[in-house]
Amino acid sequence: MTDIDDFERARPQLFSVAYRMLGSATEAEDVVQDAWLRFSAAQPSDLRSPRAYLTTIATRLALDRLKSARATREQYVGPWLPEPVLTGGPPGPEQSAVLAESLTLAFMVLLDTLSPEERAVFLLREVFEHSYAEIASMLESSESNCRQLFHRAKERLAAGRPRSGRSREERRRLAERFASAMRAGDEAELTRVLADDVGFWGDGGGRVIAAKRPVFGREAVVNFILGIRRTAPSAGIDLEKVTVDIVDVNYEPAMVARVDGRIDSVYVFSMDDNGITGLRVVRNPDKLVFIARQLEEAGRGRDSHGSRDLLM
Repeated sequence: MTDIDDFERARPQLFSVAYRMLGSATEAEDVVQDAWLRFSAAQPSDLRSPRAYLTTIATRLALDRLKSARATREQYVGPWLPEPVLTGGPPGPEQSAVLAESLTLAFMVLLDTLSPEERAVFLLREVFEHSYAEIASMLESSESNCRQLFHRAKERLAAGRPRSGRSREERRRLAERFASAMRAGDEAELTRVLADDVGFWGDGGGRVIAAKRPVFGREAVVNFILGIRRTAPSAGIDLEKVTVDIVDVNYEPAMVARVDGRIDSVYVFSMDDNGITGLRVVRNPDKLVFIARQLEEAGRGRDSHGSRDLLM
């Protein structure tokens, strides 16, 4: 087997690790490419496990990027949200619920509250099921320190982990009801589909108009959504030219809104038995490039490379 064969077999996991570490599919692709360059240039001749070696490279590269990104995110205009990615439905039977949950935007926002080292250890242990010995080797740390980092991360994440008893079909129908109500400006229906304690986060990154602060509570969120619809014409948006589609994004139902065929925003829904509990709306154009490419490829009848990678 050649070096490139080893790399292609490992590519899905490399992308999966990097995306969960960084919250950016675009940067994850860069990490994977950098990992290949380092692997092809410096592969030891006696290497036993190319996959483990590549995972170590990708993890360290992502960790370095995350440390640098944290300072930038502190200066980010408005709420920072992960870059949305198209997923092809529920994970297969060979994949764990933990793997799917770790991709939801709600959970990835929680991951961003951890230190870079806590995040790396938690993902490698909880999601990718590496041993503490393997993680310690990857991070050039001790097993005892990795255990401490893992337990600290797990405790910090436990209270905020999303829970929903709704089936995939029920969640999709609820998303469709929201989309119809928003298009029609139906205040009563919006009130019915939103949970009492719903939250709304908008990520424009200072590039486009978006809420600079989160909005909480059903009445406040309904009013905000109706305000978006009411002010659209003054922002140069012809509502008759707006189209919406319901798709799976990060294993959650989402509404993709297009204006004149161009993706304007992606609404990702978190839900529980009381209705929609969270609306995370990505409008930053830089964060829509990857999913736009995925949707274009899906429209041509091909699975997106990124979507396949994230199912690992």
